[in-house]
Amino acid sequence: MKFLLTSAGVRNASIRDALVDLLDKPIEQSTALCIATAMYGHPQVGPERAWRFTSGRSAEPMVELGWRSVGQLELTALPSLPAEQWIPWIHDADVLLFSGGDVLYLAHWIRQSGLDELLSSLEQTVWLGMSAGSMVVTPSVGDDFIQWRRGEVEDRALGLVDFAICPHLAGADTPGNTLQEAAEWAQTMPCPTYAIDDQTAIRVVGEQVEVVSEGHWEHFPDRAAAAALLKQLSKGQQQ
Repeated sequence: MKFLLTSAGVRNASIRDALVDLLDKPIEQSTALCIATAMYGHPQVGPERAWRFTSGRSAEPMVELGWRSVGQLELTALPSLPAEQWIPWIHDADVLLFSGGDVLYLAHWIRQSGLDELLSSLEQTVWLGMSAGSMVVTPSVGDDFIQWRRGEVEDRALGLVDFAICPHLAGADTPGNTLQEAAEWAQTMPCPTYAIDDQTAIRVVGEQVEVVSEGHWEHFPDRAAAAALLKQLSKGQQQ
């Protein structure tokens, strides 16, 4: 697959251009499947925001980009359907639109539905995610982002890329994750990490990783880099 991993959808022209490049054709000629399953797993999201996302009325532009067609796919329904009925839906789509919500709930239903077994065959399909819909392709998410717990839920996402993501990086006194919080999170992670704001996306094709941004982002190649930034931030606060 090809990935465009956003914090809050296609918020600017740079991210939109990256999407068109991955599709290799105009959005208006492309078909999409909208997957809002993650929203039902998060205690602060729920059905109203799921409806806003799927109807193209949310603050995270994805469904409303002007696709030739958009279908809605609910992962929790797939185990009750014959595989030969829904697998063609996946193969016929140019892009899969994954909403935000709860990461581990989404990962659970991607596995339970059998979608995970198809992903390796979708070489030309684009995975367009926002927030949890982006984080779910990483190896793990960290305790700070675990909301949904079913028994002993382990911090294990899909591992389709080799880095983790902290979305919604925000400045002081604005909603989201501060740079300090992102660096503290990065110190706990077992892999390289990115902290991205709502004007940023990460483009992944094979082993090529590119940040597309009209905002702010940070890359922590290891825990030492996160520790160094925390030390720098601490000095700035003391001055």
